[in-house]
Amino acid sequence: MTVTDGMIDAVRNASILAAYELSREYGSGEAAVVALDHVTLEFVPGRFTAVMGPSGSGKSTLLHLLAGLDRPTSGTVVLDGVDLGTLDDRRLTRLRRDRIGFIFQSFNLLPVLTAAENIRLPLSIAGRRADPEWFDQLVAAVGIGDRLDHRPAQLSGGQQQRVAVARALISRPAVLFADEPTGNLDSKSSEGVLTLLRNAVDQLGQTVLMVTHDARAASYADRLVVLADGRVVEDGQARSTDAVLDLMKSLG
Repeated sequence: MTVTDGMIDAVRNASILAAYELSREYGSGEAAVVALDHVTLEFVPGRFTAVMGPSGSGKSTLLHLLAGLDRPTSGTVVLDGVDLGTLDDRRLTRLRRDRIGFIFQSFNLLPVLTAAENIRLPLSIAGRRADPEWFDQLVAAVGIGDRLDHRPAQLSGGQQQRVAVARALISRPAVLFADEPTGNLDSKSSEGVLTLLRNAVDQLGQTVLMVTHDARAASYADRLVVLADGRVVEDGQARSTDAVLDLMKSLG
């Protein structure tokens, strides 16, 4: 499919995030590996999408391309009305800082900062002050009001990820990306983080895109996208945990 200016304009008007004919190859010649193969997807605002797939299916590559953490071999990514391919590194860095939130499996909190300072960090880097009302709302939403003066080493894994969720939301991003956000958590902490993401969509109007291998985590989403061999093989309404497990088994 050929991407036209008209198609990109339509995406700007209808979707918060879109990929057209997105491909990513690593290496060259006979040694080339196709991690993503002409993927086209659109994401409307205020929805929770889970991306799943077998190991090596391209799900992390997709997330990194959509979030501007990597550049595609070919194809187009439009985020919040901006074609990422038109941005130089400096402007892309600014867009990621201002319009994207990211939650990592390993939390990535700075150990020398308190929870409150970690939450405010993206705005501090940008030379901006946090809106006190928004900060208080996020702290209440993630339930770490009594831990704001604690450093990461003084927090449980679940508490650290709650801080990371608040940090990702503090700049009111266009899209919140989550890369295996429950991968290092026990089941109780995982449920708490997934509920936070669900509430961010339902109560704050956030758009969430989550890569996960966990069928239970995927069941919290509105939409399920499944990749295999770098291509989309399933794209539809999210399913129950058991239904997701059955689907993944069918894909091997």
